[in-house]
Amino acid sequence: MVRATFAGFGTALSALQANQKRLDITGQNLSNMNTAGYTRQQLQVSSLNYTHPISHYMNGSEISVGFGVSMDTVTQIRDPFLDAQYRNQMQKSGYSNAMQTSLDRLATFLDESHITGITNAFNDIQSTLTNMHDLGKVNDPIYEAELRTRMQALTNLLNQSARDIEQAKMEEYNRLDGTGTSEQGAVQKVNDILQQIGSLNRQIKQNQIHGQPSLELMDERNVLLDELASYIPIEVTYKKDRDHDGIKNGTGENGTPAEEDLSEIYHVDSAGRPIAKKDWPDDLYVKAEYIDKDGNRQTLDLINGTEGIGEENHMKVKIPNSADILSPGGDPGDVKLEFYNLNSDGSVKGNAVVEIGVIPAAGTTPAATVQFSSGSIQSSLDMLWKDGKTDGLSDVKGYDYYMNELDRLAGSFAEVMNTLNNVYNGDKDPVQNLLVNKDTGQIASITAANIGINLKWVNGDVHVNSKGDNATDTVLLMKEAMEATYPYSGFSDGKGEIILDSNKDPILKDIDLNGNSFANFMTHVSTVHANDSYSNQVVLKNNVTVLNGIQNSRDSVSGVSLDEEASNMMMYMSAYSASSRLMTTLDEALNTLINGTGLVGR
Repeated sequence: MVRATFAGFGTALSALQANQKRLDITGQNLSNMNTAGYTRQQLQVSSLNYTHPISHYMNGSEISVGFGVSMDTVTQIRDPFLDAQYRNQMQKSGYSNAMQTSLDRLATFLDESHITGITNAFNDIQSTLTNMHDLGKVNDPIYEAELRTRMQALTNLLNQSARDIEQAKMEEYNRLDGTGTSEQGAVQKVNDILQQIGSLNRQIKQNQIHGQPSLELMDERNVLLDELASYIPIEVTYKKDRDHDGIKNGTGENGTPAEEDLSEIYHVDSAGRPIAKKDWPDDLYVKAEYIDKDGNRQTLDLINGTEGIGEENHMKVKIPNSADILSPGGDPGDVKLEFYNLNSDGSVKGNAVVEIGVIPAAGTTPAATVQFSSGSIQSSLDMLWKDGKTDGLSDVKGYDYYMNELDRLAGSFAEVMNTLNNVYNGDKDPVQNLLVNKDTGQIASITAANIGINLKWVNGDVHVNSKGDNATDTVLLMKEAMEATYPYSGFSDGKGEIILDSNKDPILKDIDLNGNSFANFMTHVSTVHANDSYSNQVVLKNNVTVLNGIQNSRDSVSGVSLDEEASNMMMYMSAYSASSRLMTTLDEALNTLINGTGLVGR
């Protein structure tokens, strides 16, 4: 039986249309080759087989082929596995990059190899004491004034270093919370990203329901997901919403037994039998990964597809104690984050779902944290929280570690100098303290931030002591102290006897600088910082290398290749020409059929 007269033209026409659409998509890809976040698109097609509509005109034994091509949809070429790998690596790179920014900030005043700093100030004091130990100079007010000036320079450097660390802590906090600054903080950026993704979820799904792929909106959402992964570790999944997931009454959550409901997935007949599958788009869901106080991995639902209305489908984050931190005396190290949900009217729904923060130690229990596994936000939290002590928070040496080390150096130096200057005073002589807490004028609680020269020394009421058996005994003890490493075995007097305190113990036996002198201890602190910075630079370089490798792999799949698109263009043009030739051939065949056959009566 001869096939339907114009069926071949329909086949050729569908081929022309499909190849024209392929050429259009190739042009779209090429025009967006340098558009950030653009994903290469392709046309999905399937073979047409109109068995039922034409069955009235065909014998049952005929093969039902040759009816053309169907343009099903335009899709993106993406690899979900590479996307997951890329975002996993983004959080690692985000952490190490943010950590390096913090360490570089500390290097401006801790790297003693590049600046004239605290180490040189100690060396200057030692040099002055060396000059003073001559009998002709020990009582010379000029040399004592020089010593006071050298010590004043040291205390100023310690004060400035403490202020620099406090400033660095506040800058780190501002990187988290941009309230009151000219730039958004990480918290504000994360909230913006979550809001935009939640809004895009609704737009994309609404468009898909009406038959529009919304591929450009999906590109925008993917860029936001990549950016979000640099702040906090995320896990992205795609699945049906609760009304179309095939689970009855929403059961099946949290591992509970699931009862199937086929009507959510299929169109069913009166007997409940599936007839055809419902074409319903997937929703995008985002979970954040965090570590609870017991060290277990947990997840937090950041984006819940298109659930609810308004902003109910995504969480928000805030710093609840921001006002206390920014108030006078506030400590940025007390920062914590709260994740919470919103009602449809924008009000806060209940209490915080998860609080990321430090759990204070109870009794002898070490302090613990609820923290993210990685990401730039966790880097800032680590620098603000952790002080390098062996208390469960020792994996990162944050700002408090360096502040504590400077405090230990300042307190130790003040105690040694004051103690040695009072060794030969006698019970009735006034106390001759050279260094004090400048806020109180006392020797208690001396830190790097408050160490200063005793005003009585400036006014001439206090002097470097010269009441030993020899006038140089105190200066020689101070000179010995500058050269000693701590813990120190004991200072001896001019007669070679170990000087003891009231408990018959060597004086200053509790001073501990990890086996360093005063000058070398600052070098030790700088070395610790340099080692941490170098180690982090290596990790950052490796992370960026791996990230670039994954990016190249992802671009090879999702990116636009000029050579590949040019090749496709020639192939589609050839197919277009062949389809046109098919239509010409069919026209000639039809002309032969009409004009050359069926001439009855000739």
